[in-house]
Amino acid sequence: MAAMRETTSAEERTQDQSTTATRTARKPRTAAKSRTKTSAKASGAMPPTPIAAKEPNLFGRVNILDVRPDAQDAVFPARVELGEPFTVSAQVFLEGRATVRATAVLKNPRGRVMARVPMTQANAGLDIWTAMLQAGSPTDLAPWDDGFADVLGQLGNWKVAIEGWADTYTDWVRDATARVNADAGSADAEGAIVRGSEILTRWAATRDAGLDATQRKMLRETAKQMLDATIPAAERLAIAQIDEIEALHTTNPLRDGLTAGRDRVFHVERPKSSCSAWYQFSPRSEGATVNERGETVPGTLRTAISGLERAKSEGFTIAYLPAVFPIDHSAPDARLFAVGTAAGGHDTVDPELGSMDDFKAFCARAHELGLEVALGLPLRCAPAHPWVAAHPEWFRRNADGSFVHALDEHGNPEPFYELDFDNDLTGLEREVERIIDVWIGAGVTAFQIDEPQTEPARFWQDVLAAVTKKHPETLFLAEAFSRPALVRALAYAGFTQNHSYFPWRNTKEELEAFLTETNGEGGFYQHNTFWPATPDVPSDYLRDNGVAGHAVRAVLAAMGSPSWGITSGYELMDTNVAADSASTPGAEVRIRDWSSAVDYGIAELLTALNRIRAGHPATHSYHTLTVLPSANPAIVAFARQTPAQYTADGKPDTLLIVVNLDCYHEQQSSIHVDLNALGLPADRTYRVRDLLTDRTFDWSWDNFVSLAPWADVAHILSVED
Repeated sequence: MAAMRETTSAEERTQDQSTTATRTARKPRTAAKSRTKTSAKASGAMPPTPIAAKEPNLFGRVNILDVRPDAQDAVFPARVELGEPFTVSAQVFLEGRATVRATAVLKNPRGRVMARVPMTQANAGLDIWTAMLQAGSPTDLAPWDDGFADVLGQLGNWKVAIEGWADTYTDWVRDATARVNADAGSADAEGAIVRGSEILTRWAATRDAGLDATQRKMLRETAKQMLDATIPAAERLAIAQIDEIEALHTTNPLRDGLTAGRDRVFHVERPKSSCSAWYQFSPRSEGATVNERGETVPGTLRTAISGLERAKSEGFTIAYLPAVFPIDHSAPDARLFAVGTAAGGHDTVDPELGSMDDFKAFCARAHELGLEVALGLPLRCAPAHPWVAAHPEWFRRNADGSFVHALDEHGNPEPFYELDFDNDLTGLEREVERIIDVWIGAGVTAFQIDEPQTEPARFWQDVLAAVTKKHPETLFLAEAFSRPALVRALAYAGFTQNHSYFPWRNTKEELEAFLTETNGEGGFYQHNTFWPATPDVPSDYLRDNGVAGHAVRAVLAAMGSPSWGITSGYELMDTNVAADSASTPGAEVRIRDWSSAVDYGIAELLTALNRIRAGHPATHSYHTLTVLPSANPAIVAFARQTPAQYTADGKPDTLLIVVNLDCYHEQQSSIHVDLNALGLPADRTYRVRDLLTDRTFDWSWDNFVSLAPWADVAHILSVED
């Protein structure tokens, strides 16, 4: 007997229903009363029936293996953004020649089934089935907008279960067709027709199929007609395959031997958690001037407000401020700094920058422009930090009671004390939670944590869990340039995004590997942001390659990851970011002439890149990228694609990105596009439009490109037909 269970509405049952094959419908014939009918008793082998699997190591009637993605170490769930399409896969199979099908079931945090999506067989030899799902709908609402509470209600742990089932109807059609074609008058052919009648009758009575009264009646009447032995066997076989029944087989199938795999948890995060564009500010340089005595007058939070207009006009979504706390400037090297003076610690605005009211004014103006505000939070405490006097137990001490200075990677003393996480971990955690709460109250929705790999992963796991429980909209960016295992642990601990090694991935081989790593299965657990330059160390590539180098790295960053960012002054070719970085707020103040940005064209490019990102959902996900083969080692190419059912206009969104890594010479190459894999026309050319230049080209399987740094460093091609 087929599995019996409650069903949801047709809308909830499937998110992506296949189009029914068109065939001339043949209605069941009404048999004359005088016609004889064959016996309706059970005939042939019994259908597969469910087998209870009460333990996770037991197989059900249908075998379900290797579900991906799954929780890492069976603990840390895959992560997706609200409304972000993502693909799940599994091996689903039965013994012998039986036809198997699979369905992906998506449940919201309250356990309600939101979608049942038919899975597609991706590799018959390996029994791999895939389906694309979407947890919730995309939204542009910001945390401070009315209605965002409804967004928060959709966040949390969603679940996906893979269901496998035997497609008895398809197997019957194949078997009955062969027997009727071989000898329509044989007992074998008649027995096959009777089995078909039994299948339709059982289908009509199965609650799992979710049929309405009209559909059930149609199946039962068809089943009766199939028992009329006066009708030729071929006709009785045909009436069981009319369009109406084939359509039900697609939308409301009979699922024999139904086996449900265990729920897989997916953590759904708020909009812009993985798709964002960061603009790093430097308030001390923003609005800095020279007075009549020739002295540099640093900018403040008030003068920095004007820079928000620039960030907005260039299309960025997050205004990132460095640490705005009082800074101890006593260190001989201005790039080494620590938080804490007589003015206060981590919950205080540096008086040189302004007041808390000034900070709130900066946030308010950012929100008016639709920008979020992120704040740098380094846990570096100078000797004058209030914690030192109030909580000496939070710091490591020498035998004589003096405080221990932290050491850098070379063993040199740093100008701040080393925190002790083994003495009062709970106290430290609660204090950092309090500090974060202070800044959230002022308008901050994201935090950049400087070098979190120097603190225990458990410390951050506890802090981030406590903060996001109260404020689930809060994002955390880890500036952790460290060992892969440690960076992954921080992602598991709750960091939404992570600074990555992108600035040091420069060759074609390095970039292709890193693009695949970032946008592959690892993208379910660790969200790498791409920054053309690090906050405090300029890369050799930028330093040595001028305007073209800045353009190349901007295109790769903006198109290579859903989350990217630039440091202040990037538009002006200011690669000496160490003098004006987020991690060195006490360093040299830069006086910048923003009107000169037109001389370089980088600001115009940044604006174009963010405009492309805003208009193309294919750039919004860590699961849409495919590297394209190119013949030239100086040319890197990749595609991004979102299927039609997940775009606003109902058309596939496909981008083909080609970048010349050589900033001094023209480079040419052939680019191969697997048209079948991307669903593009394989029998003709297709039109692409370069979104940077508005030129159009006709492309096919293999395509010639020529890029010169003095003309075009890259193509960003949108497939138009």
